[in-house]
Amino acid sequence: MRRLLTFLACLVLALPAFAEQVKRLGDLQVHYSVFNSSFLQPNVAQAVGVVRSKAQGVVNIVPLDASGKPANATVAGSAKNLMGQTIPLTFKRVVEEGAVYNLAQFPIEGRETLTFSIQVQSGGEAPQSFDFMQEIFPDE
Repeated sequence: MRRLLTFLACLVLALPAFAEQVKRLGDLQVHYSVFNSSFLQPNVAQAVGVVRSKAQGVVNIVPLDASGKPANATVAGSAKNLMGQTIPLTFKRVVEEGAVYNLAQFPIEGRETLTFSIQVQSGGEAPQSFDFMQEIFPDE
């Protein structure tokens, strides 16, 4: 489990190296990333219930409160390809040693650009939304 926490923490902390993939929604700071599920080590994928496959992607959403601690938030969303086809995303909450991740898998049929629409609801507040685009492709 410690490896899982380290991996997911590195994933979130490495975001600034790629680009700042964070969206501020009121008091929430929502970090997000998209990657191919085959990038996960088998033991990590099994621990979080992710199916490793060259044709499966993962969306990772990490809502943090104003103090930088994991927020008690519900995450929902979908992805849409350039042809307008919608892929519903079912997020699974992973809680481990003070870290909270919201993971959803989706199929990757080929190289394409997807627009992800994410809704985050913290506590009794109204849901807030944001969109982002990501180019994806199956692992070779």
